[in-house]
Order: sequence, then structure tokens, then C-alpha cells
Amino acid sequence: MANKIQLSNNYPDITESDKIYERALKVQKPVTQTLAKGPGQFSKGVAPKYLVKGKGSHVWDVDGNEFIDYNSAIGPISLGYAYPAVDDAIREQLNDGITFSLMHPLEVELSELAQQVIPNAEAVKIAKTGADVCSAAIRVARAFTGRDKVFCCGYHGWHDWYIGITSRNAGIPGAIQDLTYTFEYNDIDSIKAALDESVAALILEPFIFEAPKPGFLQELAEACRENGTLLIFDEMWTGFRIALGGAQEYFNVKADLAVFSKACANGMPIALLTGRADVMELFNSEVFSYTTFGGEALSLAACIATINELRDKNVPQYLDQHGALLKDGYNQIAISLGMDQYTRCIGYNCRSMVTFTPEAGNALELKTLMQQEMIKRGILWAGFHNMCFSHTSEDIDYTLLAYRDVLQVVKEAILSGDVKSYLKGEVLEAVFRKVSNYNIKPKTAAL
Repeated sequence: MANKIQLSNNYPDITESDKIYERALKVQKPVTQTLAKGPGQFSKGVAPKYLVKGKGSHVWDVDGNEFIDYNSAIGPISLGYAYPAVDDAIREQLNDGITFSLMHPLEVELSELAQQVIPNAEAVKIAKTGADVCSAAIRVARAFTGRDKVFCCGYHGWHDWYIGITSRNAGIPGAIQDLTYTFEYNDIDSIKAALDESVAALILEPFIFEAPKPGFLQELAEACRENGTLLIFDEMWTGFRIALGGAQEYFNVKADLAVFSKACANGMPIALLTGRADVMELFNSEVFSYTTFGGEALSLAACIATINELRDKNVPQYLDQHGALLKDGYNQIAISLGMDQYTRCIGYNCRSMVTFTPEAGNALELKTLMQQEMIKRGILWAGFHNMCFSHTSEDIDYTLLAYRDVLQVVKEAILSGDVKSYLKGEVLEAVFRKVSNYNIKPKTAAL
């Protein structure tokens, strides 16, 4: 019998998941298209590997087990799975076609809508993925400034200019790696000291889980402006969640360029690059960044429908209010169980994360145990609360009951001194290690 969402479940039967996985091992390298969805991020032997259905905030795996999902497809599900207004827009467009031999009017309609809601959107470029628009932003910034170096903070996709600064940098020439530098979030003084005439662009996620210090983003914008460096906001996670116009609206600061994906189309593949008209003008002649599927009409229709729903239903406010119930509820439970010295939930209400302190022990082991026990209770859990409009008060109430149950198991495991003995499967893997020495002063050529 497949598990339903209840506290008294057994660990789920994942027979069919494992069968498909064995087939995948024979034909796929890697077996996952997204590391965050892959088996290394979910406890082997306990967690399902394949999902086949979603409705609202719930998903079902290939074995029929049902879960409340707080991963939201690693961000794109902002309204909910199989959300009627979006799916209806897709079906309506499907009747007329998907991809055409000339441009489609929806490209213009979406760009006009984006200009209405995104503060810096003097011009709009449409692509398919977040990595695509990040790289397009870097390329046009280099062309506009005539400079090569890039400063970055956060995760910006798989392309060479960025991933070369991580431990997964095989295959990327050293000359490319030497053009990108990391900086520490909220450390405005070190950034100002490092900026010079060689820096084309500074790109960052406006926040991840840590809040910006008062004035940090505004000072950053001013420092970049004074140095002739373009400021790029990577709003993959902040866009359309923290506010309709993203972090630029929420913090009242404009970037020269900004990139969006994930939440803006409720699961359909599309990405937006917005920015200054004088910079974006270079895409008309000097800078090449085109893709066959950039004007694919199903995603355009979905994006328009999603943004309209986000605006008309005031979804960012809903995410904030319901996310607060979950985040604050977790922390209150931790305090009541004497677990606040070991764990807390941090971040903004629309996207929060459960963390463990060094005093608790091995964080990956603890995360594995928490995931194992939450999955047993019908919650597909990976440490994050990526809120969507379909997460109900009932979902949150149930999740807090599960947390109270599970945190007692975690506390017992910590006090035993042997968390690993509580695990039914393998310990989760780290995705990759970012280089974080923050040595951002660009190299100067030898005289």
C-alpha cells in the first residue's frame, strides 16, 4: 500500500523508483539533469527517485507515495503544480502551435508585461534557462565596458565563466578561470578596495538566506557606477517571490542588468534578461546571444499567465505570510524541545532553510536523518521551504506536527553521539564546493 500523508507511515516502498534508477545507470551519465534533484541529494534506500504527478502543493512518486512538496521543483513552482490558469493558457496556445518560423506576438506581450513589473526593465531579452541569461548578461557587460574581469557572489549556472571558480571546474581553461573572482556578501569595504578599471561586471544574488546589511545593495550600486562596472542582479530565486519586481522592488535599488527564471512561468522553461536600454542595444548588432527556442510559445503563454496571477492574487504577500508561519513555527518548536542550540530556520519567509549548528555534529548526517524522517511522514524535504501559492494553512499545520515529531528523533540521535546509526540509507552528498577565499583583487599583468 502506497503511503499517504500521515505521521504513522512506514518508510515508503520505492521499488519502482529503484527499478527505473537501475535502468538509468545503464544509459545515462549523469542520471540526473539537475544535481539538486538527483539521488545524491536524497537518502538512498528511503527517498523516492522519480516523481510522476503533481497537484497543488502535493506530488506523487512512481510507487504511488504522496508527499507535501517544499522543493517546488527547485524553484519554478511559484503557484502550484497543475495550476489551472497557467495550464489553461498552455492548452489554449497548444491548439495553435508551439514553435514557429517567425516571431510570435506573445514575445512582445511578455516583454511589455515584464517592463511594467520589473524596475530596471528598459529593455527585455527572452531565453530558456537561467544559465543562458546569466552568461548573456556577462557577455554584454564585457562588450559594453570593454573590460574582462567579473566579480560574483552566489550561484550563477554551469557556464565556463562562473563554474571555473568552483571545485567542479574540469574542462575549463585556466585563462577563463582567471577572469572571475568571488567576493564576500555584505563586505562592501573589500569590494570597493578591489574594484578597478579591469572589472566589467559584478553579479550577485541580492540575497540567498542572509539579509543585506542596511544600505549594502545601494552602496554596491553606487560603487559600481563610480567604477564604470555594471551591476547585475541574479534574481532566479528573489524574482517574483520576495516581491513582484524582485529584490530591486523590495530593496528599492536598481541594477544595470537583472536576470530571472524559475518562479516566473510556474514550471515552464523560460528566462528573462532585463536592463538598461543602452546596454541591451548591443544585442542588436555587436553581441550574439540567440536560441531557436527563445520564442517557444507555450512557455511565453505560461509566463504571461503566471505573472498575471502573481500580480492579481498578490502572491508575494501570501508567500511571506505563510512562509512566516512555517519558519517561525519551526524555531518555536526547536526552542520548546531544547533544540535551539542545535538547529534553526533562517532566511526570508518566501524561502527559508533549516540549518544545524556545529555543536549538533555532522550537518550532512543530521540533514539526512531529518530528510529520512520527514519523507516517512509524507513530506518531500531537502532542507528548504520554497513556498508556493498552493501551500495551504493545513499543509503548514501538518508540517509543524511532523517537525515536532522528527526533531525529537533528531535530538535523541544527537545526544546519543552516533547520528549515523539512525540512518536507513546513505549520507547525502555535497553538491560541490565553492571557492570562497574572497581573494578578489584582479591579477595585474607583469611589466
